[in-house]
Amino acid sequence: MKKIFFSLIISMLAYPTIQVSASKPRGLMTDLIEHTDYVWKNGHPTNLKVFQPEVSAESYQFAEIRSSYPTFSWIVSDEAPASFQQSYRIIVSDNIKDAEAGTGNIWDSGAVESRQSTAVLYGGDALKPASVYFWRVKTVTNSSGESEWSDIKAFKTADKLTDYAASYYPQVKTTEYPVAINKIANTYLIDFGKDAFSQLIITLSSEKDDDSVTIHIGECLADGKISRRPGGTIRYYRYSLKMMKGVHTYRVINRKDMRNTGGAAIKMPDYTGEVAPFRYCEIEGYSKALTDKDIYRESVHYPFNEAASSFESSDKILNQVWDLCKYSMKATSFTGIYIDGDRERIPYEADALINQLSHYSVDREYSIARRSVEYLFYHPTWPTEWILQASILAWNDYMYTGDSRSLKANYDILKIRTLMQLKEKNGLISTTTGLQTPDFKASIRYRDNIRDIVDWPQQGGFGAVGESDGFVFTDYNAVTNAYHYNALRIMYLIAEALGNQNDASYYRNEAAKMLAAFNKVFFNAKQGVYVDGDTTLHASLHANMFPIAFGMTPAAKLPKILDLMHSRRMACSVYGSQFLMDALYDAADADYALEMLTKTDDRSWYNMIKVGSTISLEAWDNKYKPNQDWNHAWGAAPANIIVRKLMGVEPLQPGFSKVRIRPQTASLEWAKAVIPTVKGDIHIATENKSGEYRLTLTIPANMECEVLLPLLSKKYEVTVNGKKQKATSLKDAPFVSLATISSGKYEISMKTL
Repeated sequence: MKKIFFSLIISMLAYPTIQVSASKPRGLMTDLIEHTDYVWKNGHPTNLKVFQPEVSAESYQFAEIRSSYPTFSWIVSDEAPASFQQSYRIIVSDNIKDAEAGTGNIWDSGAVESRQSTAVLYGGDALKPASVYFWRVKTVTNSSGESEWSDIKAFKTADKLTDYAASYYPQVKTTEYPVAINKIANTYLIDFGKDAFSQLIITLSSEKDDDSVTIHIGECLADGKISRRPGGTIRYYRYSLKMMKGVHTYRVINRKDMRNTGGAAIKMPDYTGEVAPFRYCEIEGYSKALTDKDIYRESVHYPFNEAASSFESSDKILNQVWDLCKYSMKATSFTGIYIDGDRERIPYEADALINQLSHYSVDREYSIARRSVEYLFYHPTWPTEWILQASILAWNDYMYTGDSRSLKANYDILKIRTLMQLKEKNGLISTTTGLQTPDFKASIRYRDNIRDIVDWPQQGGFGAVGESDGFVFTDYNAVTNAYHYNALRIMYLIAEALGNQNDASYYRNEAAKMLAAFNKVFFNAKQGVYVDGDTTLHASLHANMFPIAFGMTPAAKLPKILDLMHSRRMACSVYGSQFLMDALYDAADADYALEMLTKTDDRSWYNMIKVGSTISLEAWDNKYKPNQDWNHAWGAAPANIIVRKLMGVEPLQPGFSKVRIRPQTASLEWAKAVIPTVKGDIHIATENKSGEYRLTLTIPANMECEVLLPLLSKKYEVTVNGKKQKATSLKDAPFVSLATISSGKYEISMKTL
């Protein structure tokens, strides 16, 4: 450390013009938590801070840091073009006076020459439990020199610490008032505008003690009032309230549901109390005046920054779909862990995967995703493919956070979740050939046999027609084995990232062998598409979209496969649509992908809006899953597809050190978005005119970008900020690649010649 500090002094002496900049690092996060100094009381914000003596874990809620060695992240504040961090210095103190003085009496990193500004590991002695600490950081950038110290960020450690444990917020409450109150006869109908997991509070007046009213709450309407029989697990509740004489405020205590409060369900904490999802309320039998000041609800959710992200385009339907799916991330976070919906409130890998990617796309806070992912490592569910999703979940976490500690802590679990124990001599895995031994089940932490799922619901399940496009199940299934290949491929990346070279070589070789075996068994050369299994010629949508989504399909094979996929339309569930949309955009089939995002039939996201929901549904429509609920985050894939694929923003290196920007806006006349990352916000806008495509970008400091534009014609001219720019047409995809750009503001134009 002393040598690094000395070399920095020499560097600064060589460039005496470096000045202390007025800008300073911001957005400080400790273990992925930004608001570590906030305190809540029964879910409500207070004026207290974690370092005030009256704050205790028994009376208040706060985001406890659970690691003895946390990580620190910040946004480098430098608006100069092509700015990047050259070094940083972090101090940690156990009192605010030392922090204010720039003294780290617990830890002083010294000046560290590094561009790392996310997931910087604390390097002092192990922190003490139940203690308050203060930290701040200053940086040196190539363009603005040394910054001021950041503002001080306080955090409090948990009563018990380990070297590493995921930290997370408590659930919080937001007070929400009605958007409309209508009275018909002696009944008030109250509309809160959106569905939310909430508790109802109402102030009523009575002239005697034995008056009563009936309160109805629910998620949907029928014939102008709350539906008493909404079907499936769409929610409706009826309560009888006996009033007291005078004016009193009453809180409706939500009844517990035996199914969603059972052994496997995530329970609501005592400080929030039980919640129910509802948008509407009826007060029946109340003759006095009722205003919007007399009734409100407290919705429970994970802390969520509504202003962190935005999207708007020339397509009004697409905008509504975005709003629906973005809000679903907030509304369904009420347990503090991603769950399947209100019917069970159980975490499932498939739900968590879509929830994870979508939450990343709409907010900068990633801690609920990490907590959910790690919960599922220890509480897996029954589908084979979902067991295999563990590596995807873990790798997504690393790419978005830049923090490898979760990979290290769960590395042995991730290796087991490749399901190599189910591998047969033909190089494929199977769940039906007798390999699910007691030792195998113990190794994956699941007590029963696992089963291939492909998609859900399957035909006949819960009276449903099935969402697997007639998939024919055999001993060796294409979808399951595509997942197995992907798990091996990602385990190679994980092992390499952790420096486990022997494992990396092993998984790279196994993935290559698996890919060869997959194509030998499942690709039918005569049909030119993938078939469902080793003993069938049936070629489903699923057998073909998953290989594309997992990067298994050579470009030469895409045309016939895409023809098949077009013929099947949306022959998958809302869960399967995540992989369908990934596959379409990865195959550069942007026009058809946009058609799928904006279509309005009964197998569309717009249908969720048409039927009256404000949270994404569990299925496309009640008729496709009669027991569905109206609050399922796995139906909200467009929240991430619009960001990652349509606007084309995805991390190429951990923690957004490098980003790929590859918009595929197809026929949209224009689109614009603000996309939050741990390194700051990316602003992106596209404009598509006849013969010209414009891309406007604002890239935060300390970030590099690989930019690809949609190819307009064989002859074109590209300009960046008004100057001609060399660009290269890709061989196997309709894109033009620009040179890597660094942070700054860019006006990029491609014109046909």
